[in-house]
Amino acid sequence: MTEDHRDIHLHGWFTAPVVSIGVLTAAAGFGQFGAVAALGDVASGFGHSGTGETIAEQAGLSGTALGVGLGIIRLASMLSLPLAGMADRVGRRRTLLWFCGAGLLVTASAALSPTYWWFVALFAMSRPLLTATDTIASVSAAEQTGAADRAKAVALIAASYGIGAGLIAVTRGFAAEPLGFRGVFALALVPLVLVPFAARRVAEPDRYRAVQVAEERPLPVLGAVAPPFRRRLLILSLIVFAMAVVTGPANSFFFLFAENVVGLSAAATATMVVVAGLTGLAGLLAGRWAADTVGRRGAGGVAMVLTAAAGAITYSGSEPALVGGYLMAVATGAMFAPAVGALTAELFPTEVRATAAGWMVAAGVLGAVVGLTAFGAIADALEDFGVAALALFAPAGVVSALFGFLPETKGRELEEWEEA
Repeated sequence: MTEDHRDIHLHGWFTAPVVSIGVLTAAAGFGQFGAVAALGDVASGFGHSGTGETIAEQAGLSGTALGVGLGIIRLASMLSLPLAGMADRVGRRRTLLWFCGAGLLVTASAALSPTYWWFVALFAMSRPLLTATDTIASVSAAEQTGAADRAKAVALIAASYGIGAGLIAVTRGFAAEPLGFRGVFALALVPLVLVPFAARRVAEPDRYRAVQVAEERPLPVLGAVAPPFRRRLLILSLIVFAMAVVTGPANSFFFLFAENVVGLSAAATATMVVVAGLTGLAGLLAGRWAADTVGRRGAGGVAMVLTAAAGAITYSGSEPALVGGYLMAVATGAMFAPAVGALTAELFPTEVRATAAGWMVAAGVLGAVVGLTAFGAIADALEDFGVAALALFAPAGVVSALFGFLPETKGRELEEWEEA
């Protein structure tokens, strides 16, 4: 049956209920991206960097150790699947606030890491909490808005994450010496202070309230995989998996590659992050326009192909390719978010929407883990980041064809999920 949407009050994409969710997402991005932004400092601090020819001599730790460590952190995000599923049982607001606060607190504790593997373990503990925050935030923003504002709201949430991640990257870039990687991690306490203030405006979506009284409610995690959702869930999961094989290593190894291999300064990479913020914003706007005009499927497919190409360019070896490829990858990756975020919300009913979004996260985690571990191992074996990038990123262009097997949901209200 189609959901009853009488007495549901919807909000615009730039109103307090949606913006306050964006604040929490920015806080989560600030906490999550610290591991990536400070990876070069972590490798140098716990390893022994030099001027040799091997990856370990250039970076401080071997590509395999770095890839496995980052893979473990990403793999821990699998726990965000049951955490996101809790939002279908106990509510969006409660889970958003608790997961965000707890994740930031654990992130800050990583400043006390005595070894590299302690750093990995603590970030692995915080990752599922902050990933669940991002997932529930996107679902909640989609449920607070109507069809005309949904892609805009999803883009706002993605932009908020980018702002948080950009802030930690820029702060680390311009204050690398006085802060060190321990100071970068301790900065997670700053957004933690903002959580209680954002909580005052975070509201439970009326769409969720409307289904709370349903007599039959599916179990978290298992409910969304039952017919008739299984086929669309599988296709979306494969798309997200393939995209994460690209974005996992493309994003996570960037700072280490730029500074420890190519030789850019921390200030130069921080400047690139600032510029990338503008290209990312342009990508989000283009992606939102394309999702609402061309359609969710077309916008997502094109963005996926362009992101794979940009990632390969980034690691091809020259400084101009590094800069141009990175800025392009940020823009096209941002283009991907509104289309896939809207599709994930529009293809599933409210009772299992957060659970379905959790499965997307799980697929992304597995893809990122495969990408990170394979990227590090190939780079170690061949002493070449460019070959590793080309070997892993090219297949994503083929997988993008799977968008054609999903129904187009542009212009539909969330209550029309059954007819999609």
